[in-house]
Amino acid sequence: MFCNKLNLLKNHIMKKQLLISGLFLLTIIATKGLFAQSANIPVDEDTKLITYKEVIQQPGDADKLYLTAISWVNSFYNNPNEVTTTRDRENGKLVLDHRFKIFNIDKSGLKTDAGVIKYNLKLEFKPDRYRYTFTDFNLQATSKFPLERWLNANNSTQYENFLYQVDTTVNGIIKSIKKGMVPKIEKPDEW
Repeated sequence: MFCNKLNLLKNHIMKKQLLISGLFLLTIIATKGLFAQSANIPVDEDTKLITYKEVIQQPGDADKLYLTAISWVNSFYNNPNEVTTTRDRENGKLVLDHRFKIFNIDKSGLKTDAGVIKYNLKLEFKPDRYRYTFTDFNLQATSKFPLERWLNANNSTQYENFLYQVDTTVNGIIKSIKKGMVPKIEKPDEW
């Protein structure tokens, strides 16, 4: 009888140890996923530069699309006049130079400043369509540091994290552009 109770106690302890080990392993796997996120960075075949580019079908003439984009720029950026380097209504083209911060993230989740990424955004308009092009990504430093250096770097985990932040930020801007370019439905003022 004593041996039965001892065996039951051993089995119970082993099950608890197995459960605790499993939870610990799941925690490690989940935490590793947070730090080793990968990005889908598009690289232009001709220029070999990181380039996000897409043509969007949107009803409207080029001038209307241009004015809609100006409204989006004015609402999205804190200082749209500083960001916009070219406003060419005749040729349906906007060029913006902007920047955003990236961060180092340690194992405890603490974020520290890792630098500023500068990029170029070109918006072009034709009847019933517009095109955005994000390119010329550089880490702001004393000399030009193209982000393409990070694509095949040795310190891949850190650079993958930075590229993931770039990808996430640019995709957020793209989502905002697409939402901002949808024409607003004007309701008649009936009273």
